[in-house]
Amino acid sequence: MKATAIANANIALIKYWGKRDKDLILPYNSSISMTCDGLWSKTTVEFGNYDEDTIIINDEELKKDEKDVLGHLHRIKKMAGITKNTKVVSESNFPVAAGLASSASGLAALTLAATSAAGLKLNEKELSMLSRQGSGSASRSIHGGFVEWLKGAEDDGSDSYAKQLADKKYWPDFRMIACIVSEAKKATSSRAGMAQTVSTSPYYDGWLKSIDKDLQHMRKGIHNKDFTLVGSTAEHNALKMHATMMTTKPAIIYWALATIEIMHAVMYWREQGLESYFTMDAGPQVKILCLEKDVSKITKNLSELGGVKKTIICKPGDGAQLTKEHLF
Repeated sequence: MKATAIANANIALIKYWGKRDKDLILPYNSSISMTCDGLWSKTTVEFGNYDEDTIIINDEELKKDEKDVLGHLHRIKKMAGITKNTKVVSESNFPVAAGLASSASGLAALTLAATSAAGLKLNEKELSMLSRQGSGSASRSIHGGFVEWLKGAEDDGSDSYAKQLADKKYWPDFRMIACIVSEAKKATSSRAGMAQTVSTSPYYDGWLKSIDKDLQHMRKGIHNKDFTLVGSTAEHNALKMHATMMTTKPAIIYWALATIEIMHAVMYWREQGLESYFTMDAGPQVKILCLEKDVSKITKNLSELGGVKKTIICKPGDGAQLTKEHLF
């Protein structure tokens, strides 16, 4: 009753922001992401004769459970009819709770490892729906490449799951450079930020009214490998999402000075003929979209900016997978 899974984080090109059902984690809008091969979480789960459930993430025992990881484990144990306690050990190769989609990779890896350890045989659609109940964006990390999470319309969430739009080999020269400007945990979690935005931002209705056009452009851009359409749509979509956050009460501003510096730099490079675009999730980190031919030039430029602590170059990656290399 032990299994280990590895899942890559995914970064949304068209963002998910706001829940219509917070218990089942059903979104107000569909979203599209790229699964990133350079950002991963590895999780080992064992059901056994432990005195209590224990969860250790990056060598620290989980105390403040914002994502209700224990609740997700209990959900899986109930499905499998398991009463034994659980030991979970998880590690990621990037900062957690800092705007780099650690919950997406972490909960996807946890879902695959826990269901496998429990003996449940779930297909990708079922794994996506189950992962969604732990963390919405985790539904997308079950798949590799470019992925769309369908918002669905049913109250029970039976039609809200992620599906692959294109596998990791479809667009081999597409790159995303994750620029880490801070490793600190953000003051406002994505979960809290979404709820605050939906309830107080006067711009949230505009976000929902414009999202379908963004989704159409992104699907078309990926299908045609139209980098300009994909990049410009992703950048505009990210700015709209952050505009809704900034206009909440109280305002949520995730950006650091380095965030703004990188955004201005990308726009300047683009004017100079170096085509690249930026996107940000709920955190200060900037992800730069570019093609492989421009990676070295962009990383050189980034090295000259004072606020960039580290860069991780990502290409489209694999979906969640089992491995026999356990963490304990």
